[in-house]
Amino acid sequence: MMITLLWLSLLPLCSFAAIDACNQELLEEVDFPGSDIMGLQSPDVEHCQLLCTQHPSCLFFTFLGSIWKSEHRAFRCYLKSTPSGKPTSQTSLVGVTSGFSLKSFSCKPNPEPCLSQVYQNVDFHGEDYRFLFTNDYGECQRVCTQDPACQFFTFLDGDFITQEIRYRCHLKYSWNIPRVPVIERKAGVTSGFSQNLLLNQHFKEACQNTFFANTDIPGNDLERVKAVSVEHCQVMCSAHPQCTYFSFHGDEFDCYLKNNQNSLVAEAKEGFTSGLPARACQLDNGWLSKPYGEIDFQGSDIDFEVMDDAQQCQTTCTASPHCQFYTYVHNNFDHPTYRRRCYLKRVITLPAPPKVVKLTEAISGFSTRNCRTTV
Repeated sequence: MMITLLWLSLLPLCSFAAIDACNQELLEEVDFPGSDIMGLQSPDVEHCQLLCTQHPSCLFFTFLGSIWKSEHRAFRCYLKSTPSGKPTSQTSLVGVTSGFSLKSFSCKPNPEPCLSQVYQNVDFHGEDYRFLFTNDYGECQRVCTQDPACQFFTFLDGDFITQEIRYRCHLKYSWNIPRVPVIERKAGVTSGFSQNLLLNQHFKEACQNTFFANTDIPGNDLERVKAVSVEHCQVMCSAHPQCTYFSFHGDEFDCYLKNNQNSLVAEAKEGFTSGLPARACQLDNGWLSKPYGEIDFQGSDIDFEVMDDAQQCQTTCTASPHCQFYTYVHNNFDHPTYRRRCYLKRVITLPAPPKVVKLTEAISGFSTRNCRTTV
């Protein structure tokens, strides 16, 4: 229920007063035990700190480096939070580094950071969508940078143990656009998006959308994500390099991304709309500016403020460097405590490998498209 989620959101929000100052210090061989929100894979402590910064409620973290023998603990980034905004304790521990979120306004973190570091004898395992052979890891990284879908890569060097796959460059994808975790119908609320979201490449040619009303394309599911409209679903499919078409169930806000390069077999089904992704054309992002009445984007709160209307909430979200989407609670909401609250929300969009492991003669890294400077 929304009431429970709103109360839960107060825990991280009460902590913001404690993080007004920017604390960029990294504490080597210091552990912040307990208070875990979640654990993610990360290749180094700087990447871990960026994950914490982008997570809506993470205030500090502990990173376990490569020296850990246990595979499920090496390269592990533990995101943490407390009501006070400070670690409850800290202890000495070899092989770990701890630090703090940079989400305070005084830190001014780059929303699209440059990730130029490469990692020797490290494999970013999984999420492959394409591979090719290149002369070295530098060329592999350049190919990744030039491919809009590529977020990170792994290159197998000329001395790799398996001879037939030496010099192979694996291009990999992770979501770099925000995904709304939960979308539900709820009376007395309005939700929407920041107008600063860039969800489509900038092409000169406009897309000619192909939608099939009351139609499902069953099977071949690649992934199910939440979407507020069929246009939103199309953006999600267009962003994923393996999505060949999609089906959207409007009643449940379920967007089914499909992968079948050989055939497209549709069938009539009430309440479903299917369609094709956009390739090398500019999608209409008009759906981003719409307020969605009676729709609740639950969770992922970074802050709330009392405001007069949903338009002011959207304007505030757009002006915030952290906000990606919002929910506004109207004055006619059932529970007076939450009326006129504007909840600003975000999720992690930093490229994040699903698994980081040691692998001799493998070199991994990220796309460097955000590292380019204007001459």
